[in-house]
Amino acid sequence: MECKSLSVAIIGGGIGGITAALSLLRAGADVHVYERAKILGEVGAGIQVSPNASCVLHRLGLAEALAGMGVKPLAFHQRRWDDGRTLLRTPLAQAMEAAFGFPHYQMHRADVLNALVRALPAERLHLGHRFTALVDHGDHVEATFENGMHLSVDALVGADGIHSAVRHVVFGPEKPHFTGCVAYRGLVPADRLSHLDLEVTCQVWMGPGKHFVHYFVQNRRLVNFVAAIEQETWTRESWTDRGEVADALAAHDGWHSQVRGILAAVDETFTWALFDRRPMAHWSVGTVTLLGDACHAMLPFMAQGAAQAIEDGATLAMCLSQTAAPDVPEALRRYEALRLPRASRVQGLSEGNKTRFHLPDGPAQQARDAEMARGTTDWSLKAVAWLYGHDAGRPESSPTNN
Repeated sequence: MECKSLSVAIIGGGIGGITAALSLLRAGADVHVYERAKILGEVGAGIQVSPNASCVLHRLGLAEALAGMGVKPLAFHQRRWDDGRTLLRTPLAQAMEAAFGFPHYQMHRADVLNALVRALPAERLHLGHRFTALVDHGDHVEATFENGMHLSVDALVGADGIHSAVRHVVFGPEKPHFTGCVAYRGLVPADRLSHLDLEVTCQVWMGPGKHFVHYFVQNRRLVNFVAAIEQETWTRESWTDRGEVADALAAHDGWHSQVRGILAAVDETFTWALFDRRPMAHWSVGTVTLLGDACHAMLPFMAQGAAQAIEDGATLAMCLSQTAAPDVPEALRRYEALRLPRASRVQGLSEGNKTRFHLPDGPAQQARDAEMARGTTDWSLKAVAWLYGHDAGRPESSPTNN
């Protein structure tokens, strides 16, 4: 059954919201996206598009766009902070495609979002629409926007991020949880780092109280970096702020010359407070549901935040494509039942990686390194089959979550 009779409003025009809109549009729904910003943009720089996400995006017709701007890394290379010793090297590129059928890309977030937006008919994206209220009537939902617009639809999806207004209206106020980490992030022209002979890998440098990640994006023209550093409080009013390169260098005193070499080439960096939310008991109420960071905001330490939102969109469309308007609440409950346990598991693993990545040198760190050498941790091919081999458009046929 196609959901040709269903009207759906998606609040939020980020990667998850636009993916959901494209997926629903392909299923025959009358879907529109309402974004509060007047100009569409993405906070952040680099993004990992793992096979569980690229399979969805390829199905939406974006294979050429991803290949044109993405970088296929040779490996995840996890290293020790001071001497650069390899702790675990997991093959990607051809190995990922052979194992899971779809590529793994490193990309600029804006490139992914722009590709999605170009694929969506322009008349279905409405900028400058700040959602303010909703009323669920059981068989339809009415929504109101700050600009005075009202709409009535069969289903409403809150894809409006960690500070979700839809979540606030439906589930009440709740502040995101500051995780005790801030990140310095930025982009460096690759030619400025040619003297470092950087591999085309995603490198994760693990050290006491912090870790450093870097990888190529935009056809290897830029190097994206993120330095996650433990910090007790976040007192600034802004969620993101301009940072000082000197502070980032000072925080990595004694680290390997490759890490410090990347930081030394930076013109500007931004600091980013890392927030998450505890897993929710429910995402859906009646004809309203949530998607992406609105319901499962997570630390970026599994590189799965955007990928999980992309999965949400595909599964949501699958569930709604199999129902008629009167049965929307049941379809949204099925969507939640399929997605909530998986996203919650990824949330938990991401939180656990904060501790595992940041162990001080000593017995616990040595035990971690020995475990990584055995290939049983989160980024060995065997261990990630449940994650990367998942097909959110056909979740029942995906690998089991063992």
